[in-house]
Amino acid sequence: MYATLLLIFILGYVSITLEHKLKIDKLVPALLMMVLSWAVIFIGIPIFWLDPSIGLHIDPKCGQVTLPELIGSISEKREQLDATLLHHFGKTSEILIFLMGAMTIVEIIDHFDGFNSFKTLIKTKQKISLLWVISLLAFFLSALIDNLTATIVLISILRKIVAEAELRRWYTGFIIIAANSGGAWSPIGDVTTTMLWMNHKVNAGSLIQHLFLPSLISVLVPVTIASYMKVFKGDLPSTEIIHQPRKNSSFVLISGLFLIVLVPILKMTTHLPPYMGMMFALGLMAILAEIISKRHFSLTDVSAENSHSSPTFKALTKIELPSILFFLGILMTIAAMESMGMIYGFGIQIQETMDVNLFVTLLGMSSAIIDNVPIVAASMGMFRFGVDHEIWHLIAFAAGTGGSMLIIGSAAGVVAMGMEKISFFWYLKRISLLAAIGYFAGICVFFFS
Repeated sequence: MYATLLLIFILGYVSITLEHKLKIDKLVPALLMMVLSWAVIFIGIPIFWLDPSIGLHIDPKCGQVTLPELIGSISEKREQLDATLLHHFGKTSEILIFLMGAMTIVEIIDHFDGFNSFKTLIKTKQKISLLWVISLLAFFLSALIDNLTATIVLISILRKIVAEAELRRWYTGFIIIAANSGGAWSPIGDVTTTMLWMNHKVNAGSLIQHLFLPSLISVLVPVTIASYMKVFKGDLPSTEIIHQPRKNSSFVLISGLFLIVLVPILKMTTHLPPYMGMMFALGLMAILAEIISKRHFSLTDVSAENSHSSPTFKALTKIELPSILFFLGILMTIAAMESMGMIYGFGIQIQETMDVNLFVTLLGMSSAIIDNVPIVAASMGMFRFGVDHEIWHLIAFAAGTGGSMLIIGSAAGVVAMGMEKISFFWYLKRISLLAAIGYFAGICVFFFS
């Protein structure tokens, strides 16, 4: 059974990494391997099972940790399997609902052209100054929304400022680095940090405290090096930018970002799960959007004759549902392997044969090839450290920033690849080394700060 589950995961993940060549969206193999993994478990019925309500079995005499045995009749065992499946589905759904709420708020801001307000912050004509402004903007904006959305927003703005395609690719490379680094130190800036936060591995305040400086260094070092490069010398060619900001766009932007930032505060003050805070923020944002658009407030009024004018309904139709389903498939597949004790067993072997800090550092480098979501999901089942342990912070940093070393290593890189027609080898030759230098500089700061 273990070999079958591992084979399903390997075949599914190879299909995900080759999605462009196979011309099959990555959500398809993700969903298939999720269902097949749990089908194998329900049909085979394992002997040992990591039940969330029981946890690991610790022998009081020798202190040895083992998986508890699945006991009872066939029907009773299937009930235990079903309860575990429901538990993992509930925990996964919390993350997905949180992401859907955040995506909808971002789409409402975009509906009112809120992100165009950032254009007023970029007035420089010097190439070096623009590099610093756009990188720092990506760093902080990705911490408030997410690295993928921040990348899309800033590339859209960059197109209005830089007409030359080759120069724009250079700036885009640093947007990718900065956006991934910015998402690493915020509990709402990246899917992986959100996962760690919602699974009680890290607290929001502690995450920011430990990772802000290493993340900032991972941006400042490559940008500083790039400031001496010939491509960023001189002034930008003059471009005629006609920008008529939409009424209330700045107000909507500030309100939306404030409500997103309010989510961790609600978690700390009310102790409600983060997805509840995000739903509260979405409700307030929807009310604000309906008032500004001068409609009678109705979230459920989606009839053909009325839905076209509802900003909330339009935002809901634009959220990345394929990404949500992809995360569902990946996280539930990892949950199946975790319940079988496979991931925990691998973690024990790692801790016996290799320094954990070195392993996580290498794990971050591998996130340039393998998606960071399954890496972090597997790590949470691999290690049994307490809340805010140093390893969880290192995992958040490594998985978030390590993906910048290859353009295919992060969602931000993949979307930039499509928007600016950046080839894999163009990025590898010009940006990858700078991203790697920033990654290891951040790692050093993390250990010595």
